[in-house]
Amino acid sequence: MIAGLLVCGGFAAALGGFSALALAMDRHHEDAYGRGSSPGRPRHWLQGAGALLLTLSLVSCLALQGGPVGVVTWFGILTASALGTVAISTWRPRFIGRCIAAAVVIAVPLITWGTLERYN
Repeated sequence: MIAGLLVCGGFAAALGGFSALALAMDRHHEDAYGRGSSPGRPRHWLQGAGALLLTLSLVSCLALQGGPVGVVTWFGILTASALGTVAISTWRPRFIGRCIAAAVVIAVPLITWGTLERYN
């Protein structure tokens, strides 16, 4: 059960991270919020949030599997979440902002609880 929590949390964090990085780009931001819009000042916050969520995803995989196997698991999760981000930004670009918020709400408690349970 703990493994499932960590994998789901890692996937949600990676999906939110890729979504934040995509929304920090001008083209994807225009797709989501209309022509002529730009991320402007929030660009750096989106890039930081994306990097932090991807790092959180790595932490969950390392807590689950350990060293080399955890990194390989992380690459698999990154691949699946990148495909999910491409699908969301292609078919429902306005949904990508909500995806980031949902990822934070889902991933942080799952990874925190799963990691604490794993090491206790």
